[in-house]
Amino acid sequence: MSEKPSVAIIGTGGTIGSTGFHSLDLVEYRGPMVEIDALIAQVPELDQYADVITVEHSTVASDAITVDDWLSLSRLIDHTVSEHPGLSGVVVTHGTATLEETAYFLNLTLRCRLPVVLVGAQRPATGLSSDTRMNLLSAVRTAVSEGARGQGVLVVLNETIQAAREVTKSSVFRLDAFRTPDFGVLGHTDLDVIHWYRHVTRRHTYSSELGLDDETELPRVDIVPSYAGADGVAVDAFVAAGAVGLVVGSLAPGTAPPVQTEALTRAVSRGVAVVYSSRAGGGRVLDLPHGQASGSITADNLSPQKARVLLMLALRRTSETAALKRFFDEY
Repeated sequence: MSEKPSVAIIGTGGTIGSTGFHSLDLVEYRGPMVEIDALIAQVPELDQYADVITVEHSTVASDAITVDDWLSLSRLIDHTVSEHPGLSGVVVTHGTATLEETAYFLNLTLRCRLPVVLVGAQRPATGLSSDTRMNLLSAVRTAVSEGARGQGVLVVLNETIQAAREVTKSSVFRLDAFRTPDFGVLGHTDLDVIHWYRHVTRRHTYSSELGLDDETELPRVDIVPSYAGADGVAVDAFVAAGAVGLVVGSLAPGTAPPVQTEALTRAVSRGVAVVYSSRAGGGRVLDLPHGQASGSITADNLSPQKARVLLMLALRRTSETAALKRFFDEY
């Protein structure tokens, strides 16, 4: 009988590690968070698929995740992989509010070649019809799947496998909240087999130029929302606060209102990198010279929150417009 693969499960908190006070406590569930060992003990079925090594990172709600947490988590994952050379994969439990941002940050900074899977839950383990146990089992099965290799960081919820670059949370409370608007899922975690349908093509993890060195902080990048009648107040305030990069959550064509565009042009003239994403939730933003700040670049189809992550990391390497554009073309 062949040996089972080994998986490291790193806990960071979130709904998947939360408890409520009764079975219908599905919204606030302010009971005590459980540590990763206690969470794993609730899913004995994991033993059928892998030997589990548990590692505690934090136990926080994901709306409290900071850049410092991203830096430490990325380093912890690489350290865990180097400390356990027999691992087949890594699973990270995480709250769903910022899961997609953490996943993309790790996708750009991790140096390891093993599959890394982020998993969360929409309902705490104490809740009626909780998705906690099945999501965790699906994540472990995905992490040891041969098809996960070379795909970078993956996100698994509701029996779907999605790419860190593309996935987004699209519903507040529904169990099928995580979706990939333009391209759809990578695969499904059916009980008989992990089924793959497409593969990641953009650069990630071990092929990324954006791995961490000795950084203790990242450049400040803020997101500027566009809407009817938006002016330059937010733009000017972010620049005054020290932002060296701005991501515009632009109107769906990839443009902003004229007064806001004027402020963004001023920001570019002061050396601030400006990147146009879209608030539409899907689709590639084109270069539109007559509707965008002169000297700005576009985010391809990255959401504003993902574009912010990439710009923060890219600005550690360069502030030159053409070089920044290359990062958005390749990652």
